[in-house]
Amino acid sequence: MQIYKNNSLHLYNTTSGKKELFSPISDGNVGMYVCGPTVYSNVHLGNVRTFMSFDVIYRYLLHLGYNVRYVRNITDAGHLTDDGDVENDRFVKQSKLEKLEPMEIVQKYTVDFHKVLQEFNFLEPTIEPTATGHIIEQIELTQKMIADGFAYESNGSVYFNVLEYNKKGMNYGELSNRNVEELFANTRDLDGQSEKKNPQDFALWKNASPAHIMRWNSPWGAGFPGWHLECTAMSTKYLGENFDIHGGGMDLKFPHHECEIAQAKASFGHSPVNYWMHTNMLTMNGLRMSKSTGNYVLPMELIGGNNPFFEKSFSANVIRFCFLQAHYRSVLDISNDAMVAAEKGFNRLMEGIALLDKLVASSTSTLSIQNWKEQCYKAMNDDFNTPILIANLFEGVKYINLVNDKKETLTVDDIAILKETLNAFVFDVLGIKNVKSSSNNTDKLTGVVEMLITMRDEARANKNWALSDEIRDKLAATGVILKDGKDGTSFSI
Repeated sequence: MQIYKNNSLHLYNTTSGKKELFSPISDGNVGMYVCGPTVYSNVHLGNVRTFMSFDVIYRYLLHLGYNVRYVRNITDAGHLTDDGDVENDRFVKQSKLEKLEPMEIVQKYTVDFHKVLQEFNFLEPTIEPTATGHIIEQIELTQKMIADGFAYESNGSVYFNVLEYNKKGMNYGELSNRNVEELFANTRDLDGQSEKKNPQDFALWKNASPAHIMRWNSPWGAGFPGWHLECTAMSTKYLGENFDIHGGGMDLKFPHHECEIAQAKASFGHSPVNYWMHTNMLTMNGLRMSKSTGNYVLPMELIGGNNPFFEKSFSANVIRFCFLQAHYRSVLDISNDAMVAAEKGFNRLMEGIALLDKLVASSTSTLSIQNWKEQCYKAMNDDFNTPILIANLFEGVKYINLVNDKKETLTVDDIAILKETLNAFVFDVLGIKNVKSSSNNTDKLTGVVEMLITMRDEARANKNWALSDEIRDKLAATGVILKDGKDGTSFSI
């Protein structure tokens, strides 16, 4: 399938501040890099939201027929804060708390990261490099920047010279639209920063104190790499000096991505990326999610219902469906009411898809399925607009119900298009897990469902409508659709 050749995909480029027609460097091929997690603690829901957005982007590019090399890194080395000071190394700090070696912390939370993403049905990236696996590449880039006059060594550390970079006709601040003179004027010279030539200079390599556990040998002595340098080294190694898409959360736009641009321009003489893409924030109950304020829930706590904010547990499918009802560039706020509403919408979508195989074809169609299909593609081609796509999918469910109720008609070919398009966008593009196809033990499942139907019948006889509805909704969330009729309750899987 090579839909991309007739494609009109537009995406929002942070650099230009507008939507642009997507034109990859190499016809039919896409290189995409997304900043991955720093694995010193459990992955949080904000991370999941960002990675889910790029999972859908990855899925849609594959659906269009592109050959995609998707690189998402793992940051497993202690690095620097934005002002360049050595922070309380998160890995070392956590290792002391848990009485584990730093690399045990890395392994523990990398495994957690992968388990959570698997629960949400993420596709694996093509390459998942680690920062500690690319120390040599980072040292080589640093040496080149020193040789070309963009960096300098000071007391065993190496800093990028922002002022010199701008003097050479570059523009530090181009991605975030910041003026470098204002940056210098508003920057305090913090304690311990006297080894810098300019307060805004950022570390490429930092000298390690004797107490610093994570350290590597370099031409400037034992030390460790700067955070910004890690991504430049890994992205350009696997995608080349110029690639198509670089993504991450909007909190990374400055200084992280700004520094990546500066490092790449200094090293290669040109901008590294054609399209910069950034996801927006995730909030809960209208407030920023934060451990310090207690307004915080982990992904598996939301799935398991083990938290004080939500009245019940929600499946990963429902959470994914909820997240994708907001555009990736919009703030997404989750709450108990929002999750309950998302579950109802998800169940309605699954009920509609379950009816597809039961539709009876006619000789003519009274609905324009081809036009509906085009609207689905139009939504995703408009900067991956999943909310509009989902609205169109519900329009497809409306068509299914109308045909099932014999109020409209579709031909065999149109039913096939409807089925193929719904399945493609719901399961392949949005990444909803197809529970029906993943079930391998139909007999046992049937017995459990029949037992639950009996319990539901008893609840209805006792007028316990809340329990009756709960059984129906929870079954629907797993892909089991109940249908009440005059002869009793039937179900489809």
